[in-house]
Amino acid sequence: MRLIDPAFDLDGFFGRLREASERLLILDYDGTLAPFHKHPERALPYPRVADLLKRASARCSTRVVIVSGRRLADLRGPLSRLPHDEAWGAHGWERLSPRGPLAGCVPASAALRGLMLAEPAARQLAIHGARVERKVASVAVHWRGIPEADAEIVRTRLARAWRGAEGAGLELMAFDGGMELRVRGRDKADAVDDALSACGPDAVCAYLGDDTTDESAFAAMGERGLAVLVRPQLRRTRAHLWLAPPRELTAFLERWCLSACAA
Repeated sequence: MRLIDPAFDLDGFFGRLREASERLLILDYDGTLAPFHKHPERALPYPRVADLLKRASARCSTRVVIVSGRRLADLRGPLSRLPHDEAWGAHGWERLSPRGPLAGCVPASAALRGLMLAEPAARQLAIHGARVERKVASVAVHWRGIPEADAEIVRTRLARAWRGAEGAGLELMAFDGGMELRVRGRDKADAVDDALSACGPDAVCAYLGDDTTDESAFAAMGERGLAVLVRPQLRRTRAHLWLAPPRELTAFLERWCLSACAA
């Protein structure tokens, strides 16, 4: 566990957590709560994570929100294993919440046409082992877990096929083990903003994520809470704190529960 931002008072944060009337944990899934798996449906939470989140939720008055790049339809397995009050999918384009579905977040037709035109070239890369996801507002190509020679072929051919595709409201986003062509206008920061808007001004909040796609969420936390990078190796980040999973992740969740339940 390493404090990246020396100006952040971590002990003070946990002290406020102990006294807080509202507590919020916002968590990415793949790479954060569970190790990556070539077959995402087999990505199970690290040991003790589900039990600690259950304790935080049931006994320590913590609202738990899951935020993922996956489609909500593909989150059913993970969500069945984890206590949660709300879930976001597709980088903030989908929401599963007691407050109802997310309203007014349908991608523009021009952007959807751009995705439709870009998808066939991505699908052709499946012969090299790439996995292609079509989501509500993006097309993602994954090469994690395939031989490096094949991964390089996928990277090179995808870059060539998607060159110039960033028009019509689309943007390219690299992530660990892949590339995504997605509609501009929403990302994980929107999920963070929405979750924080449902809290009072004195709520104590943390966001845990691993990937470059979590950086906008770290920025959205700003001074409103703790941003935590969870990954085996440290990289440049806007997060305040770095945890190497699984040991330091479970240690953080244990400290959260000890502080919150001590109130």
